[in-house]
Amino acid sequence: MGVGVSLYPLASAVASEGGVGVISSAALDRLLSKRYNKRFNSYEAAYTEVSLALESGGVVGINIMVAGVKDYEASVKGAIDAGVHMIISGAGLPLSLPSIARPKDTALIPIVSSARALEIICRKWQRQGYRPDAVVLEGPLAGGHLGFQPEQIEREEYRLERLLPPVKDVARKYGDFPVIVAGGIYTHEDIKHFLSMGADAVQMGTRFLVTEESSATRAYKEAVVRAKKDDIIIAGVPGSPCGLPFRILKHSPMYMDALERGRPPRCDKGYVLFKDDRGRFTRCLAKESNESHFCICNGLLSSAGYNPDQEKPLYTVGSNAYRVDRIMTVRELMEELKGVKEPVESLT
Repeated sequence: MGVGVSLYPLASAVASEGGVGVISSAALDRLLSKRYNKRFNSYEAAYTEVSLALESGGVVGINIMVAGVKDYEASVKGAIDAGVHMIISGAGLPLSLPSIARPKDTALIPIVSSARALEIICRKWQRQGYRPDAVVLEGPLAGGHLGFQPEQIEREEYRLERLLPPVKDVARKYGDFPVIVAGGIYTHEDIKHFLSMGADAVQMGTRFLVTEESSATRAYKEAVVRAKKDDIIIAGVPGSPCGLPFRILKHSPMYMDALERGRPPRCDKGYVLFKDDRGRFTRCLAKESNESHFCICNGLLSSAGYNPDQEKPLYTVGSNAYRVDRIMTVRELMEELKGVKEPVESLT
């Protein structure tokens, strides 16, 4: 749940209820600089946000995207120095993660979408004297960027249930570490289903997005509550400058602008960059043209209330977002997910 949705208030609340509260490191330097009215670099931002989340007790992790090349290493070091319990890393293969800093007591957990990707990571990490402490297997029903080709998303062989067994086989091969599944998991019954298949845990995003403790704007949360099934789309063209399929609400103001092609290219953040002809990370496709891309940095920051006067928001959601019918507290949601309390919709 990148860019301002999952900050220390949400992570602390989840950790206090017995889950793993996960902070998003994406654009964390800007978000904290605005919150405290002083400049934070990426190291300081990760260190500070993790420290705040840990104050309430429980288990805290941080998601750090490989694609955020400018901030990746500094964010890893800051989180480890603050004592984060786990680093979850995807949006690219985190091949160098174990070598960035001595992990100490921090678990290192890559995100993959296939057994092949996990095999590559295990081999690379083995040469660095490390093996994953766990892995997150993210299927094609997740929100935001998807690690699949557009034509793969609806195919039977790419369902999470089909992806899990071969990923479990690779995990067993390299020490039998835990496999955490993600993407499209919504209910207590969904959790039990995947645990019965051999998953060790689940990771969830969309349901926690629409909680009181989430740092998403009220408008974002209410847009999810109003959403119907056909409001959830996979943006391709116009789409993310990363070039990956990107699941969003089609009525997101930034996306509507992108469809109309009426806005000038605007990208002044540079969190997701590609190499130029000289091998430097300076290029952003959304900065060069708005014909095929929208600026995810500014759009997602706006969705967290960072720059609403400068940019329209972009709302990312998982495939089951249309099932969300109210904003609830983390405690209420966790009780439902643990099977302690039945969903409201089943009681009416």
